Amino acid sequence: MEYDRILIRYGEISTKGRNRNKFIDKLRKSVRIALRNFPEIKIEASRDRMYVVLNGENAREIIEKLTHIFGIQSFSPAIKAAKEIELVKQSSLDLVQSQYKDGKTFKVTAKRSDKTFELTTDEINHTLGDHLLQNIPGLKVNVKNPDINLRVEVRKDAIYLSCETIPGAGGLPAGSGGKAMLMLSGGIDSPVAGYLAMRRGLDIEAVHFFSPPFTSERAKDKVIDLSRKLAEIAGGSITLHIVPFTEVQQAIREQVPENYTMTSTRRMMLRITDEIRKNREALAIITGENLGQVASQTIESMYAINDVTNTPILRPLISMDKNDIIKIADKIDTLEISNRPYEDCCTIFVPASPKTKPKREKVRQYESYFDFEPLIQKAVHDVETITIKPGEELSQEFDDLF
Repeated sequence: MEYDRILIRYGEISTKGRNRNKFIDKLRKSVRIALRNFPEIKIEASRDRMYVVLNGENAREIIEKLTHIFGIQSFSPAIKAAKEIELVKQSSLDLVQSQYKDGKTFKVTAKRSDKTFELTTDEINHTLGDHLLQNIPGLKVNVKNPDINLRVEVRKDAIYLSCETIPGAGGLPAGSGGKAMLMLSGGIDSPVAGYLAMRRGLDIEAVHFFSPPFTSERAKDKVIDLSRKLAEIAGGSITLHIVPFTEVQQAIREQVPENYTMTSTRRMMLRITDEIRKNREALAIITGENLGQVASQTIESMYAINDVTNTPILRPLISMDKNDIIKIADKIDTLEISNRPYEDCCTIFVPASPKTKPKREKVRQYESYFDFEPLIQKAVHDVETITIKPGEELSQEFDDLF
């Protein structure tokens, strides 16, 4: 079947009020970027629908691209018919025949937003249903659970016919929720947190802490590969900030009692990320924390760590089951990368008995004996910034954030 357009349904965007057009514009941009290799397409958008007019481009290749775009609830490859019933009958027959195999059942579901059309919704259902039954031997009706559901949308400009409803990625369009910094380790959780944040419309930049020679170049490469996967999901690019963390981590090891080093390490990471956030004009920080999973993720630990900033900390995984996180990691193709056996700075210098219920006042006191601020500012100053685009070579720049 030669489709001439794809009908996109907004889903959650449809619940928006006065600012709906803002979300539609963001979605249109996402669709345009994702389909940049299809020069003949045309994108048409209204308040309740978007259409990709194919103009001869490959429908199946475009469908594969659309399944990954945030903000699309569902979509359907469709054909456009003039508002003449005989033409609609013929187009309906061609469409259903392209989907039909022996034993399949069908129904017709009409929706008439143009009330001036000559037939009512029931009359459209009956007229098209009768025509299909007369011309396709063996076809049977099943109104509850049909194999083929012929959807007929009567609109002001034309009638649109479709048989497939393909689920989209859901959520909100990329960039519609502002910018946030993702604290990206080499583990399973943080890439999933980044994915879920992007699904809610956030534009993310990643921050990774690198401690050579205690962490290897392979650990760094692992995080770059994770960022590339997130860039593929985003349909654009991801900016990755690699923070040299060795000096800070060694100072913590020397100055802070062993059972509090993990708490202090997380606090310093958060302070540095917050400085980068300010310079990148982001409004929040995202972490992959999951309540109770490790010593630094108890509610007491989070309370002590959060003490260093008033910036909103977003934790998409906070109440999720680990198995559910793993399923998402597998779905977005980051699980295998995360399982590579290369340690990051979170797994070195781990104390034998980390404090699971650290006291905020105590960690403040331990840190007060040493001036960490110069080391923090040096780490921020020496950040390596990498722009990662899917399918392209890395473009690197050393970005003096001040």
